[in-house]
Amino acid sequence: MSSVRPAAAEATIRTNLDSLWRRLGSGDVGSLPVILGLVMIWAVFDYLNPNFLSPRNLTNLTVQVTDIGIVSTGVVLVLLLGEIDLSVGSVYGLGSAVMAVLNVKHGWAAVPSIAAGVLTGTAIGTLHGFWFTRFRIPSFVVTLAGLLAWLGAQLLVLGETGTINIYDSTIDQLASKFFDSTLGWVIAAAVVAFLGIDVLIRRRRRAAAGLPANAWLGDVATFAVIAVAVLGATAVLAGDRGVPLAFLILLAFIVGFDLVTTRTRFGRHIFAVGGNAEAARRAGISVNGIRLAVFALSGTMAAIGGIMAASRLFAVNYSSGSGDVLLNAIAAAVIGGTSLFGGRGTVWSALTGSLVIGSINNGLALLSVSADIKYMITGGVLLAAVTIDAVARQGRQRAGV
Repeated sequence: MSSVRPAAAEATIRTNLDSLWRRLGSGDVGSLPVILGLVMIWAVFDYLNPNFLSPRNLTNLTVQVTDIGIVSTGVVLVLLLGEIDLSVGSVYGLGSAVMAVLNVKHGWAAVPSIAAGVLTGTAIGTLHGFWFTRFRIPSFVVTLAGLLAWLGAQLLVLGETGTINIYDSTIDQLASKFFDSTLGWVIAAAVVAFLGIDVLIRRRRRAAAGLPANAWLGDVATFAVIAVAVLGATAVLAGDRGVPLAFLILLAFIVGFDLVTTRTRFGRHIFAVGGNAEAARRAGISVNGIRLAVFALSGTMAAIGGIMAASRLFAVNYSSGSGDVLLNAIAAAVIGGTSLFGGRGTVWSALTGSLVIGSINNGLALLSVSADIKYMITGGVLLAAVTIDAVARQGRQRAGV
Protein backbone atom coordinates (compact mmCIF):
# COMPACT_ATOMS: atom_id res chain seq x y z
CA MET A 1 0.00 0.00 0.00
CA SER A 2 2.79 2.41 0.94
CA SER A 3 4.58 1.80 -2.39
CA VAL A 4 1.43 2.46 -4.41
CA ARG A 5 0.89 6.01 -3.12
CA PRO A 6 4.37 7.36 -4.11
CA ALA A 7 3.93 5.82 -7.56
CA ALA A 8 0.52 7.45 -7.95
CA ALA A 9 1.89 10.80 -6.78
CA GLU A 10 4.80 10.51 -9.24
CA ALA A 11 2.36 9.77 -12.08
CA THR A 12 0.23 12.79 -11.14
CA ILE A 13 3.25 15.09 -11.12
CA ARG A 14 4.39 13.70 -14.48
CA THR A 15 0.93 14.23 -15.95
CA ASN A 16 0.80 17.81 -14.65
CA LEU A 17 4.24 18.60 -16.07
CA ASP A 18 3.27 17.10 -19.44
CA SER A 19 0.09 19.20 -19.48
CA LEU A 20 2.02 22.35 -18.58
CA TRP A 21 4.63 21.60 -21.26
CA ARG A 22 1.91 21.11 -23.90
CA ARG A 23 0.38 24.49 -23.00
CA LEU A 24 3.75 26.20 -23.33
CA GLY A 25 4.50 24.39 -26.56
CA SER A 26 1.19 25.43 -28.11
CA GLY A 27 1.82 29.07 -27.25
CA ASP A 28 -0.69 29.15 -24.37
CA VAL A 29 1.69 31.08 -22.11
CA GLY A 30 -0.89 33.40 -20.56
CA SER A 31 0.54 36.34 -18.62
CA LEU A 32 3.89 34.65 -17.96
CA PRO A 33 5.98 36.78 -20.41
CA VAL A 34 4.63 40.11 -19.16
CA ILE A 35 5.09 39.13 -15.49
CA LEU A 36 8.68 38.06 -16.13
CA GLY A 37 9.25 41.25 -18.11
CA LEU A 38 7.81 43.37 -15.30
CA VAL A 39 10.06 41.69 -12.73
CA MET A 40 13.08 42.28 -14.97
CA ILE A 41 12.15 45.96 -15.54
CA TRP A 42 11.74 46.56 -11.81
CA ALA A 43 15.04 44.81 -11.04
CA VAL A 44 16.95 46.87 -13.61
CA PHE A 45 15.47 50.21 -12.52
CA ASP A 46 16.01 49.40 -8.83
CA TYR A 47 19.65 48.56 -9.57
CA LEU A 48 20.06 51.89 -11.40
CA ASN A 49 18.12 53.89 -8.79
CA PRO A 50 17.41 52.39 -5.32
CA ASN A 51 14.45 54.75 -4.90
CA PHE A 52 12.50 52.96 -7.63
CA LEU A 53 11.17 50.19 -5.37
CA SER A 54 10.60 52.48 -2.39
CA PRO A 55 7.03 52.47 -1.00
CA ARG A 56 6.53 56.13 -1.94
CA ASN A 57 7.55 55.66 -5.57
CA LEU A 58 5.53 52.46 -6.03
CA THR A 59 2.50 54.17 -4.48
CA ASN A 60 2.95 57.03 -6.95
CA LEU A 61 3.23 54.45 -9.74
CA THR A 62 -0.13 52.85 -8.86
CA VAL A 63 -1.81 56.27 -9.10
CA GLN A 64 0.00 57.20 -12.32
CA VAL A 65 -1.12 54.06 -14.18
CA THR A 66 -4.79 54.42 -13.23
CA ASP A 67 -6.00 56.51 -16.17
CA ILE A 68 -4.14 54.51 -18.83
CA GLY A 69 -5.21 51.24 -17.18
CA ILE A 70 -8.88 52.26 -17.31
CA VAL A 71 -8.66 53.37 -20.95
CA SER A 72 -6.79 50.18 -21.81
CA THR A 73 -9.58 48.09 -20.28
CA GLY A 74 -11.93 49.38 -22.98
CA VAL A 75 -9.25 48.90 -25.64
CA VAL A 76 -8.87 45.25 -24.59
CA LEU A 77 -12.57 44.64 -25.29
CA VAL A 78 -12.22 46.16 -28.76
CA LEU A 79 -9.08 44.13 -29.49
CA LEU A 80 -10.91 40.94 -28.44
CA LEU A 81 -13.23 41.65 -31.38
CA GLY A 82 -10.20 41.92 -33.67
CA GLU A 83 -10.93 45.65 -34.15
CA ILE A 84 -9.20 48.86 -33.07
CA ASP A 85 -10.32 52.15 -31.49
CA LEU A 86 -8.00 55.04 -32.39
CA SER A 87 -10.24 57.70 -30.84
CA VAL A 88 -9.71 56.87 -27.15
CA GLY A 89 -7.20 59.70 -26.65
CA SER A 90 -9.58 62.35 -27.98
CA VAL A 91 -12.56 60.90 -26.09
CA TYR A 92 -10.35 60.91 -22.98
CA GLY A 93 -9.74 64.64 -23.45
CA LEU A 94 -13.31 65.56 -24.43
CA GLY A 95 -14.92 63.64 -21.55
CA SER A 96 -12.70 65.39 -19.00
CA ALA A 97 -13.26 68.77 -20.71
CA VAL A 98 -17.06 68.40 -20.54
CA MET A 99 -16.83 67.51 -16.85
CA ALA A 100 -14.54 70.45 -16.05
CA VAL A 101 -16.57 73.03 -17.98
CA LEU A 102 -19.85 71.98 -16.38
CA ASN A 103 -18.30 71.91 -12.90
CA VAL A 104 -16.20 75.07 -13.02
CA LYS A 105 -17.91 77.38 -15.53
CA HIS A 106 -21.55 76.32 -15.08
CA GLY A 107 -21.48 75.47 -11.37
CA TRP A 108 -22.72 71.91 -11.65
CA ALA A 109 -22.08 69.62 -8.68
CA ALA A 110 -19.34 67.00 -8.95
CA VAL A 111 -21.52 63.93 -9.46
CA PRO A 112 -23.66 65.24 -12.38
CA SER A 113 -20.55 66.78 -13.96
CA ILE A 114 -18.74 63.43 -13.83
CA ALA A 115 -21.84 61.64 -15.13
CA ALA A 116 -22.07 64.06 -18.06
CA GLY A 117 -18.41 63.48 -18.93
CA VAL A 118 -18.84 59.71 -18.80
CA LEU A 119 -22.04 59.79 -20.86
CA THR A 120 -20.23 61.90 -23.45
CA GLY A 121 -17.81 59.01 -23.93
CA THR A 122 -20.65 56.49 -24.05
CA ALA A 123 -22.47 58.51 -26.73
CA ILE A 124 -19.33 58.84 -28.83
CA GLY A 125 -18.51 55.13 -28.56
CA THR A 126 -22.08 54.24 -29.52
CA LEU A 127 -21.84 56.52 -32.56
CA HIS A 128 -18.57 54.87 -33.61
CA GLY A 129 -20.13 51.43 -33.22
CA PHE A 130 -23.22 52.44 -35.21
CA TRP A 131 -21.14 53.89 -38.04
CA PHE A 132 -18.90 50.83 -38.13
CA THR A 133 -21.73 48.28 -38.18
CA ARG A 134 -24.23 50.24 -40.30
CA PHE A 135 -21.95 51.33 -43.16
CA ARG A 136 -19.34 48.52 -42.95
CA ILE A 137 -16.51 51.04 -42.75
CA PRO A 138 -13.34 49.62 -41.15
CA SER A 139 -13.15 50.49 -37.47
CA PHE A 140 -9.73 52.13 -37.78
CA VAL A 141 -11.14 54.59 -40.35
CA VAL A 142 -14.22 55.43 -38.27
CA THR A 143 -12.24 55.93 -35.08
CA LEU A 144 -9.43 57.79 -36.89
CA ALA A 145 -12.06 60.29 -38.07
CA GLY A 146 -13.32 60.38 -34.49
CA LEU A 147 -9.82 61.10 -33.22
CA LEU A 148 -9.73 64.32 -35.26
CA ALA A 149 -13.36 65.32 -34.78
CA TRP A 150 -13.42 64.89 -30.98
CA LEU A 151 -10.08 66.66 -30.63
CA GLY A 152 -11.70 69.65 -32.34
CA ALA A 153 -14.74 69.32 -30.07
CA GLN A 154 -12.44 69.34 -27.03
CA LEU A 155 -10.82 72.60 -28.16
CA LEU A 156 -14.29 74.07 -28.76
CA VAL A 157 -15.56 73.04 -25.32
CA LEU A 158 -12.52 74.42 -23.49
CA GLY A 159 -12.83 77.77 -25.27
CA GLU A 160 -10.23 80.50 -25.53
CA THR A 161 -8.75 80.03 -22.05
CA GLY A 162 -7.57 76.53 -22.95
CA THR A 163 -6.97 75.47 -19.36
CA ILE A 164 -9.51 74.87 -16.59
CA ASN A 165 -8.28 74.31 -13.05
CA ILE A 166 -10.47 72.03 -10.91
CA TYR A 167 -11.08 73.02 -7.28
CA ASP A 168 -13.96 70.64 -6.46
CA SER A 169 -12.79 68.40 -3.60
CA THR A 170 -15.01 65.47 -4.67
CA ILE A 171 -13.40 65.36 -8.11
CA ASP A 172 -9.88 65.98 -6.81
CA GLN A 173 -10.12 63.18 -4.23
CA LEU A 174 -10.73 60.56 -6.91
CA ALA A 175 -6.96 60.47 -7.38
CA SER A 176 -5.68 61.97 -4.14
CA LYS A 177 -7.58 60.04 -1.46
CA PHE A 178 -5.81 57.21 0.40
CA PHE A 179 -7.31 54.63 2.75
CA ASP A 180 -5.47 53.33 5.80
CA SER A 181 -3.55 50.07 5.66
CA THR A 182 -6.19 48.08 7.61
CA LEU A 183 -8.67 48.39 4.75
CA GLY A 184 -5.86 47.45 2.35
CA TRP A 185 -5.17 44.17 4.19
CA VAL A 186 -8.90 43.36 4.29
CA ILE A 187 -9.16 43.91 0.53
CA ALA A 188 -6.00 41.88 -0.10
CA ALA A 189 -7.33 38.95 1.96
CA ALA A 190 -10.63 39.10 0.10
CA VAL A 191 -8.84 39.14 -3.26
CA VAL A 192 -6.66 36.13 -2.35
CA ALA A 193 -9.72 34.21 -1.10
CA PHE A 194 -11.62 35.11 -4.28
CA LEU A 195 -8.75 33.88 -6.44
CA GLY A 196 -8.56 30.57 -4.57
CA ILE A 197 -12.30 29.98 -4.89
CA ASP A 198 -12.16 31.01 -8.53
CA VAL A 199 -9.53 28.36 -9.28
CA LEU A 200 -11.68 25.65 -7.68
CA ILE A 201 -14.83 26.80 -9.50
CA ARG A 202 -13.03 26.87 -12.85
CA ARG A 203 -11.74 23.32 -12.36
CA ARG A 204 -15.18 22.08 -11.28
CA ARG A 205 -16.86 23.68 -14.31
CA ARG A 206 -14.36 22.15 -16.73
CA ALA A 207 -14.89 18.75 -15.12
CA ALA A 208 -18.69 19.16 -15.31
CA ALA A 209 -18.41 20.08 -18.99
CA GLY A 210 -16.24 17.02 -19.69
CA LEU A 211 -13.20 19.16 -20.55
CA PRO A 212 -9.67 18.16 -19.48
CA ALA A 213 -8.65 20.00 -16.32
CA ASN A 214 -5.60 22.22 -16.23
CA ALA A 215 -2.58 20.83 -14.45
CA TRP A 216 -2.83 21.25 -10.68
CA LEU A 217 0.80 22.33 -10.66
CA GLY A 218 0.09 25.18 -13.08
CA ASP A 219 -3.03 26.37 -11.25
CA VAL A 220 -1.33 26.26 -7.85
CA ALA A 221 1.77 28.04 -9.16
CA THR A 222 -0.34 30.76 -10.80
CA PHE A 223 -2.40 31.23 -7.64
CA ALA A 224 0.74 31.40 -5.47
CA VAL A 225 2.41 34.00 -7.70
CA ILE A 226 -0.70 36.22 -7.78
CA ALA A 227 -1.30 35.86 -4.03
CA VAL A 228 2.31 36.82 -3.24
CA ALA A 229 2.02 39.79 -5.63
CA VAL A 230 -1.23 41.00 -4.01
CA LEU A 231 0.09 40.67 -0.46
CA GLY A 232 3.43 42.21 -1.41
CA ALA A 233 1.73 45.18 -3.10
CA THR A 234 -0.43 45.69 -0.01
CA ALA A 235 2.63 45.69 2.23
CA VAL A 236 4.32 48.26 0.01
CA LEU A 237 1.28 50.56 -0.02
CA ALA A 238 0.93 50.20 3.76
CA GLY A 239 4.52 51.44 4.07
CA ASP A 240 3.58 54.80 2.55
CA ARG A 241 0.21 56.61 2.47
CA GLY A 242 -2.03 53.53 2.31
CA VAL A 243 -4.24 52.25 -0.49
CA PRO A 244 -5.08 54.88 -3.14
CA LEU A 245 -8.75 55.19 -4.11
CA ALA A 246 -7.71 55.60 -7.74
CA PHE A 247 -6.05 52.17 -7.84
CA LEU A 248 -9.10 50.58 -6.18
CA ILE A 249 -11.28 52.11 -8.91
CA LEU A 250 -9.01 50.60 -11.56
CA LEU A 251 -9.09 47.17 -9.86
CA ALA A 252 -12.90 47.37 -9.54
CA PHE A 253 -13.27 47.96 -13.28
CA ILE A 254 -10.85 45.15 -14.15
CA VAL A 255 -12.47 42.61 -11.82
CA GLY A 256 -15.93 43.64 -13.03
CA PHE A 257 -15.07 43.34 -16.73
CA ASP A 258 -13.17 40.10 -16.08
CA LEU A 259 -16.37 38.61 -14.61
CA VAL A 260 -18.38 39.97 -17.53
CA THR A 261 -16.06 38.53 -20.16
CA THR A 262 -15.56 35.13 -18.51
CA ARG A 263 -18.88 34.44 -16.75
CA THR A 264 -21.61 35.97 -18.91
CA ARG A 265 -23.15 35.22 -22.28
CA PHE A 266 -22.20 38.70 -23.45
CA GLY A 267 -18.55 37.99 -22.68
CA ARG A 268 -18.61 34.64 -24.47
CA HIS A 269 -20.15 36.33 -27.49
CA ILE A 270 -17.31 38.89 -27.57
CA PHE A 271 -14.77 36.05 -27.83
CA ALA A 272 -16.92 34.24 -30.39
CA VAL A 273 -17.19 37.32 -32.63
CA GLY A 274 -13.47 38.01 -32.25
CA GLY A 275 -12.56 34.41 -33.05
CA ASN A 276 -14.75 34.06 -36.13
CA ALA A 277 -17.47 36.63 -36.86
CA GLU A 278 -19.12 34.62 -39.61
CA ALA A 279 -19.32 31.48 -37.46
CA ALA A 280 -20.74 33.59 -34.62
CA ARG A 281 -23.39 35.03 -36.95
CA ARG A 282 -24.38 31.54 -38.14
CA ALA A 283 -24.65 30.48 -34.49
CA GLY A 284 -27.30 33.15 -33.96
CA ILE A 285 -25.18 35.75 -32.21
CA SER A 286 -26.04 39.38 -32.88
CA VAL A 287 -22.62 40.33 -34.21
CA ASN A 288 -23.54 43.97 -34.84
CA GLY A 289 -25.10 44.28 -31.39
CA ILE A 290 -21.95 42.95 -29.73
CA ARG A 291 -19.76 45.31 -31.74
CA LEU A 292 -21.99 48.30 -30.95
CA ALA A 293 -21.93 47.52 -27.22
CA VAL A 294 -18.16 47.03 -27.13
CA PHE A 295 -17.43 50.34 -28.86
CA ALA A 296 -19.85 52.07 -26.46
CA LEU A 297 -17.92 50.55 -23.53
CA SER A 298 -14.62 51.62 -25.06
CA GLY A 299 -15.80 55.23 -25.32
CA THR A 300 -17.12 55.10 -21.76
CA MET A 301 -13.85 53.80 -20.33
CA ALA A 302 -11.86 56.40 -22.31
CA ALA A 303 -13.92 59.22 -20.79
CA ILE A 304 -13.55 57.76 -17.28
CA GLY A 305 -9.78 57.54 -17.80
CA GLY A 306 -9.72 61.21 -18.80
CA ILE A 307 -11.68 62.19 -15.69
CA MET A 308 -9.25 60.27 -13.47
CA ALA A 309 -6.32 62.07 -15.14
CA ALA A 310 -8.02 65.44 -14.61
CA SER A 311 -8.47 64.54 -10.95
CA ARG A 312 -4.77 63.66 -10.60
CA LEU A 313 -3.57 66.81 -12.37
CA PHE A 314 -6.29 69.12 -10.92
CA ALA A 315 -6.83 70.56 -14.39
CA VAL A 316 -7.90 69.97 -18.00
CA ASN A 317 -6.27 71.71 -20.96
CA TYR A 318 -5.78 71.53 -24.72
CA SER A 319 -3.18 68.76 -24.39
CA SER A 320 -5.38 66.44 -22.26
CA GLY A 321 -5.71 63.18 -24.17
CA SER A 322 -3.17 64.12 -26.82
CA GLY A 323 0.41 62.97 -26.96
CA ASP A 324 0.98 59.35 -26.03
CA VAL A 325 -2.34 58.51 -24.31
CA LEU A 326 -3.66 56.59 -27.33
CA LEU A 327 -0.38 54.80 -27.98
CA ASN A 328 0.12 53.88 -24.32
CA ALA A 329 -3.45 52.55 -23.96
CA ILE A 330 -3.13 50.28 -27.01
CA ALA A 331 0.44 49.31 -26.13
CA ALA A 332 -0.61 48.38 -22.58
CA ALA A 333 -3.34 46.05 -23.87
CA VAL A 334 -0.99 44.33 -26.34
CA ILE A 335 1.98 44.16 -23.97
CA GLY A 336 -0.33 42.69 -21.33
CA GLY A 337 -1.10 39.78 -23.63
CA THR A 338 -4.27 40.63 -25.58
CA SER A 339 -3.98 39.37 -29.13
CA LEU A 340 -4.14 41.87 -31.98
CA PHE A 341 -5.78 39.13 -34.04
CA GLY A 342 -8.89 39.01 -31.83
CA GLY A 343 -10.50 36.30 -29.71
CA ARG A 344 -7.68 35.86 -27.15
CA GLY A 345 -6.74 37.81 -24.06
CA THR A 346 -8.02 38.86 -20.66
CA VAL A 347 -9.01 42.17 -19.13
CA TRP A 348 -6.17 41.71 -16.62
CA SER A 349 -3.76 42.47 -19.44
CA ALA A 350 -4.83 46.13 -19.10
CA LEU A 351 -3.41 46.14 -15.55
CA THR A 352 -0.18 44.27 -16.26
CA GLY A 353 0.45 46.15 -19.49
CA SER A 354 -0.19 49.55 -17.93
CA LEU A 355 2.17 48.61 -15.08
CA VAL A 356 4.88 47.82 -17.65
CA ILE A 357 4.33 51.10 -19.52
CA GLY A 358 4.05 53.06 -16.28
CA SER A 359 7.17 51.43 -14.81
CA ILE A 360 9.23 52.32 -17.87
CA ASN A 361 8.04 55.94 -17.81
CA ASN A 362 8.50 56.21 -14.05
CA GLY A 363 11.93 54.57 -14.01
CA LEU A 364 13.25 56.65 -16.89
CA ALA A 365 11.93 59.81 -15.23
CA LEU A 366 13.85 58.92 -12.05
CA LEU A 367 16.97 58.49 -14.18
CA SER A 368 16.29 61.83 -15.95
CA VAL A 369 16.34 60.11 -19.34
CA SER A 370 15.12 62.25 -22.24
CA ALA A 371 11.82 61.64 -24.05
CA ASP A 372 13.48 60.33 -27.23
CA ILE A 373 15.07 57.41 -25.37
CA LYS A 374 11.80 56.76 -23.52
CA TYR A 375 9.86 56.43 -26.78
CA MET A 376 12.48 54.11 -28.30
CA ILE A 377 12.47 51.81 -25.25
CA THR A 378 8.67 51.72 -25.10
CA GLY A 379 8.53 50.96 -28.82
CA GLY A 380 11.00 48.12 -28.39
CA VAL A 381 8.91 46.59 -25.59
CA LEU A 382 5.76 46.89 -27.73
CA LEU A 383 7.50 45.21 -30.68
CA ALA A 384 8.66 42.38 -28.42
CA ALA A 385 5.09 41.89 -27.11
CA VAL A 386 3.58 41.79 -30.61
CA THR A 387 6.29 39.35 -31.72
CA ILE A 388 5.49 37.04 -28.78
CA ASP A 389 1.79 37.26 -29.70
CA ALA A 390 2.49 36.37 -33.35
CA VAL A 391 4.80 33.48 -32.44
CA ALA A 392 2.26 32.16 -29.89
CA ARG A 393 -0.49 32.36 -32.53
CA GLN A 394 1.63 30.30 -34.92
CA GLY A 395 2.22 27.77 -32.15
CA ARG A 396 -1.51 27.50 -31.46
CA GLN A 397 -2.23 27.01 -35.17
CA ARG A 398 0.36 24.24 -35.40
CA ALA A 399 -1.14 22.61 -32.29
CA GLY A 400 -4.66 23.01 -33.68
CA VAL A 401 -5.80 25.04 -30.64
